[in-house]
Amino acid sequence: MKKHFFVVAAVVCSSQLLAQKTTTKQPDSTHQILDEVVVTANKYPTKQSETGKVITVINKVEISKNGGNSLSEILNRVSGTTIIGANNVLGTNMNASIRGSAAGNVLILLDGIPVNDPSVISNYFDLNFINLSQVNRIEVLKGGQSTLYGSDAVAGVINIISEQPIKNTTKISGDFSGGSYNTLQESIGITGNKQGKNFGIHYTHIAADGFSAATDKNNSGSFDKDGFNQHILQGSFGCTLGKKITATLKGNYSYYTADLDGGSFIDEKDHTVTNNNQQAVATFLYRFKKGNIHANYSYHRVERDYLDDSSYVSNPVSRYAKSNFIGATHFAELYTKWQWQNVNLLGGIDYRLENTNQSFYSTGIYGPYAPPNLEAQMHQLSPYASFVYQNKKGWHLELGSRLNIHSTYGKNLTFTLNPAYIFSNKIKVFANFYSAYKVPSLYQLFDAFAGNQHLQPEKSNVGEIGMSLFTAKNFSGRITGFYRKATHTILYTYNPVTFSGIYLNAGEQQNYGIEMSLHYKKGNWRFDGNYTFTDGQTKAGFDGAGNPIGKDTTYYNLYRIPKHAINLTAGWQLSKAVFLSVRTHTVSQREEYVFGAAPATLKGYTLVNIYAEYAMGRPIKWFLQLKNITNTKYVDFLGYNTKRFNFATGIHFEF
Repeated sequence: MKKHFFVVAAVVCSSQLLAQKTTTKQPDSTHQILDEVVVTANKYPTKQSETGKVITVINKVEISKNGGNSLSEILNRVSGTTIIGANNVLGTNMNASIRGSAAGNVLILLDGIPVNDPSVISNYFDLNFINLSQVNRIEVLKGGQSTLYGSDAVAGVINIISEQPIKNTTKISGDFSGGSYNTLQESIGITGNKQGKNFGIHYTHIAADGFSAATDKNNSGSFDKDGFNQHILQGSFGCTLGKKITATLKGNYSYYTADLDGGSFIDEKDHTVTNNNQQAVATFLYRFKKGNIHANYSYHRVERDYLDDSSYVSNPVSRYAKSNFIGATHFAELYTKWQWQNVNLLGGIDYRLENTNQSFYSTGIYGPYAPPNLEAQMHQLSPYASFVYQNKKGWHLELGSRLNIHSTYGKNLTFTLNPAYIFSNKIKVFANFYSAYKVPSLYQLFDAFAGNQHLQPEKSNVGEIGMSLFTAKNFSGRITGFYRKATHTILYTYNPVTFSGIYLNAGEQQNYGIEMSLHYKKGNWRFDGNYTFTDGQTKAGFDGAGNPIGKDTTYYNLYRIPKHAINLTAGWQLSKAVFLSVRTHTVSQREEYVFGAAPATLKGYTLVNIYAEYAMGRPIKWFLQLKNITNTKYVDFLGYNTKRFNFATGIHFEF
């Protein structure tokens, strides 16, 4: 790793000698101006000012001013969004939560295509597979979005949009950086678009020695570092035939290995995970006078291999363990958009086939243990439609519905109602009402011990009311109140008499709160800030571990979610070449469930980061990111370490 740092240092120094003296003006990095065009709100390009939905955009310029940050760290600063584990060691199993949602209730899209992992109990997607160097834009759409996007879009959708080749250009770009924990990242890519054909290929490598994932509460000094090594390859090819037809093929491959510990406060020296993510996508677009037709197909496969070798034993019950989890998804979609005067109609149908294959083997003081392999699949067919009306007087209305036909439980229906009104092109008021659903996972349905094929989907009703203000090009703000009630929530329940467990539709969840955000730009200064209040409760006859507690009881269960979160950013364009910013991230105390005991309280904290960049001519930019400059000690998972003071520095180039 030391050799890698010498390479980074040499590149940085040489780039200063090679860079031209000319500089270019940095574009505005505003990511909440309401005239920005978004594609996630309606599945077709729409100005933010023309939709009542609550959406936050992180554009390419904002991403470029986050050198040294991960995708999870950026998302963790979006109002109402919590990425639990974003500040832990690389390879941590992270969960995206919007407005206090449980795992798997936020749908991840890659270029509009849903991705998940059917081998995971809650079906969520591993954000470690995505690197920011391959991302052009991020759109975070909140609220129940199942009408357009189906299962899992209960609390919101995060659409990660890759860089598209610019017409009549060929571009080579890359990043080289190094930093704390012996972290090294190298990234290189080339894109081109000429004569109706476009292509792109991008490769990224990340390696880090890391630090101990588990906390050494006795300060023994014996806990080892948990390293990380990743390779990501992305490619695409597309062609345009005339003005009507565009076809594209894409492929994504991500592979990483990570060292793991034995659990909360428990070290482990030979426990590893190897993760593979593979995706192939084909898209087709046909344009006609009043609209277009889209056809999409995706095959997505995730494989996780866990190995806990026997050379170091942290748990005498299990001296050796090996497990394999494979999840695969076929997704096919056909939809059309048609425009007539002030009306846009969208209609489509999608099909999803998910399957999993899971195995486990261990040996310990009780001898070998190998439960039956889990091999299961399910499929869904979903027609959907939406109607959008807007007029020059400021009225906007969206109506929509989806019928989901599931191979196990049958049918369920969703709706969307989004009225909004704009006053004098300066103030927008909106009230959104959604229903959403999350289908039971393959594990919850078919596991040999706890599976229950009589499970119904979790169903949610979501409401939002708010106002957006955009009095000038340099100012925008938004305040939103939200409420979500989920019924038929799926809980793991345990019977102490039979010593057996089963998944049941046995809970009811309520989440509510307020989000506020603003952006202000004056001269060379820019300020961004957001605040989120999140609260909630569950009602069930079981505790957090599934143990029966008698009659239905209401209790707080937004574990690891802060009730109060504040993010502030101040940026200064010191000159055409130099940009500086200071960011703070503040969260209040949180609760974490502890088996057999009262919930633990995790203290609140504030993190302060400083970022600087210097544009050394047109092709090359140098950056320095100083994180947690106060060296604050804090916890997001009980018994696991987070990053103390750390840094990253490197260069980005484009030719």
